Amino acid sequence: MLRTLFALCLALSAPAWAQTLSQTLPNGLKVIVKEDKRAPVAVVQLWYKVGSIDEQPGKSGLSHALEHMMFKGTPTVPSGEFNRIVAALGGKNNAYTNRSETVYYENAAAANLPQILALEADRMHNLDFSDEEFRNEMSVIREERRQRTEDSAAGKLWEHIYLNAFTRPSMRAAVIGYMDDLHALQAEDLRDWYRKYYAPNNAVLVIVGDVDARDTLQTAAKLFGSIPAKAAPPRNDLSEAQERAPAYAETTSAVTRQPLIALSYRVPPLQKLDDTMPYALDVLSDILAGHSSSRLDSRLVRGRQSALSASAGYDLLSRETPLFNLIAMPAEGVAADDLISQLRAEIQDIADKGISREELARVQKRTQADEIYARDAMSTQASLMGRLETRGFRYTDEAEIRRRLNRVTTRDVQAAARLLTEPRESIVIVKPASE
Repeated sequence: MLRTLFALCLALSAPAWAQTLSQTLPNGLKVIVKEDKRAPVAVVQLWYKVGSIDEQPGKSGLSHALEHMMFKGTPTVPSGEFNRIVAALGGKNNAYTNRSETVYYENAAAANLPQILALEADRMHNLDFSDEEFRNEMSVIREERRQRTEDSAAGKLWEHIYLNAFTRPSMRAAVIGYMDDLHALQAEDLRDWYRKYYAPNNAVLVIVGDVDARDTLQTAAKLFGSIPAKAAPPRNDLSEAQERAPAYAETTSAVTRQPLIALSYRVPPLQKLDDTMPYALDVLSDILAGHSSSRLDSRLVRGRQSALSASAGYDLLSRETPLFNLIAMPAEGVAADDLISQLRAEIQDIADKGISREELARVQKRTQADEIYARDAMSTQASLMGRLETRGFRYTDEAEIRRRLNRVTTRDVQAAARLLTEPRESIVIVKPASE
């Protein structure tokens, strides 16, 4: 629900003297610096436009595996030293990989920002890991898959959501990769992936904090500017028919006592700022499950008590065909099929009758309240700018996107509900293994 992410951003409440500057270096690296001087800290996020949707059959998990190896050293920063140096500077760091991108981030004292940027610049083009380091880390990744997928009902559900909803291998594969592929990957596969996708012209550097924007741009240019650009990396065809025969899948999990259900609908992403439907879908997700008085919570969880939990989600900013997801767990004694019927009925009720102005106003007021309570979220500010830039928009589009979200009408939401039809639908049920 992107409304929540936009609500967490500080753009509207930043002090008048704070500024945001950006520059694209000659090698293609876009650098965005946003001043936020209320605390002597800085957030650094380096976004690479590569994720699981860029991978090929038999090589799933490449992007996530390379994320792990990015901490295994360069000629000047040996394996393990990256984290130690950041900690010694009083900072914290980590990384994540998703379907669309791989992101590395650090939070540290603003005074130590140049050292942090030097570390990131170094591993952008000097990564040097051994085959032994690779083999050891792949064992860690396979164990991570066992814990997060095989031994997790939610992990199994999400893996099967994409397997069931799409047909193209790059759209179906799990970010962490299939276990067979994780046994087959070689160190040279990761090195080749690094050479293709880790380049300044395939990355965005975002910095938010107690910094001077102009000076920081100069520092970034000095540290990253000499890294050579590379040929544009290959991209998969991510087009998928939004309507096709309904899909259904079941699997089991030994770690759940109740079934877990997903209704997923193939819907459009935001492609142009003046699109209408994606904004309405985002608001619809909030109407259904964005807060304690939303429809699924008030009617199914607390009302009929037919569900132990129910949520809805949609990614407005997506490089590929996104899904509008309803995730729910039936209460004891409630059949999975009955809860699926109730979830469909809630969508149909909005499609037939629409929503009230009061419901829409409640969502809008909640967004405004979130803006007030989340004014110190530097990481959220950086994340929103990074997502916009890596998913086909500009960070300066934020205000217009927010404005259009706030202009969504009750009729728009009703039209979005009418889009969630059977030809777009796929269903996944994770049942207890004892059934």
